[in-house]
Amino acid sequence: MHKEPGYTWKLGMFVIIGLVLFVLTIYFVGKEKNLFGSTFHLKTKFKTVSGLEVGNNVRFSGINVGTVKNIELTTDTSVMVILLIKDDVQQFIKADATASIGSDGLMGDKVLTISPGTVSLPPVKDNDMISSKSAIEMEDVMGSVKASVDNAGIITAQLAEFSYKMNNGNGALSKLISDEAFSSSLKSTLTNLQTSSSEFAKFTTKMNDGKGALSKLVSDEKFGKTLDSTMSNLQAGTKGLSENMEAAKNNILLRGYFNKKKKAEAKEAAALKKKADLKKKNDLKKSGAGKKITDEKEGGVLNATDSSMQQ
Repeated sequence: MHKEPGYTWKLGMFVIIGLVLFVLTIYFVGKEKNLFGSTFHLKTKFKTVSGLEVGNNVRFSGINVGTVKNIELTTDTSVMVILLIKDDVQQFIKADATASIGSDGLMGDKVLTISPGTVSLPPVKDNDMISSKSAIEMEDVMGSVKASVDNAGIITAQLAEFSYKMNNGNGALSKLISDEAFSSSLKSTLTNLQTSSSEFAKFTTKMNDGKGALSKLVSDEKFGKTLDSTMSNLQAGTKGLSENMEAAKNNILLRGYFNKKKKAEAKEAAALKKKADLKKKNDLKKSGAGKKITDEKEGGVLNATDSSMQQ
C-alpha cells in the first residue's frame, strides 16, 4: 500500500511527458504542413506530375512556403494539383507566376517550385489557376546522356579510322606527315616559291626606283609626256603622208602612173572574176552530167523490172 503513491506519481509523469511529446509533434508537423497558420489555395495543371505526391513541399525563391494538398486526374492528359500556401507570401506571387516540378537533390523527393512572375502585375488570389512548365523526366535526361555517349563513340571510331589512314594511307596529308620524299619535294617547292617572291620583290623595287625604260614608262611623268608627244607627231606625219599621196594622184605629172596602176589592178580583178566564173560553170556541167547518168541508170533498172513482170 505504501508503494501506490510512488507508482501513481511515476505513471502520471510518464503520461504527461507523452502528452507533451505528442503536442510538440503535432505542433511541428502542423507548422511544417501549414495546419495551424493562415493559408490560401492555388491550382495548376500538368500533363504528368512525375512522381509528385500529396504532402510534398512547395517552394518559392528557395523557401518552403506550402505543401501539395491534393492531386486529381481531370482527363487522360491533365492532372490538377492543388497547393496550400502561407498567406504571408501571397503578395509576392504574381498573376503570371508559373509552377514546375523538380527534385530535392539528385535522388530526393519531388518538390513543386513557383516562380515569382512580373513585379508590375497584381498578386494571385485564393483558388487562382497559375500556368505550369513541363517537368524534365529522368528518362529524357538518360536518353540525352545515351545519345551523347553514342555520339562520343562514333567520334572516337572516326578518329581511330582517321589515325589509321594517316599512318597507312596514300593521301596527300598522309604523305605530308610520313613520306620523306614528298616532304622534300614540298620543301623544294616552297623554296622555289620563296625565291620567286624575292625576285619579284627586287623587280618591284627597281620599278619603284625609276631605273630602266619600263620603269620610266610606268613612273616617269616626263618620259610619259615625251612618249605621248612622239606618238602624236607620228600620227600627224602619217596623216600628212596620206594627204600627199592623194595630192600626187591629182598631179598632172604623176596622174598617168596612178591611172596605169589603177587599170592594171582592175584588169587583174577582172581576170580573177573570169577564172572564178569559169570554174563555177565547169562544176555545174559536171554535176549535170552526173545527174544524167544516174537518171539513165534508174530508167534501165525500171525497164528491166517491167520486162520481168510481163514475162
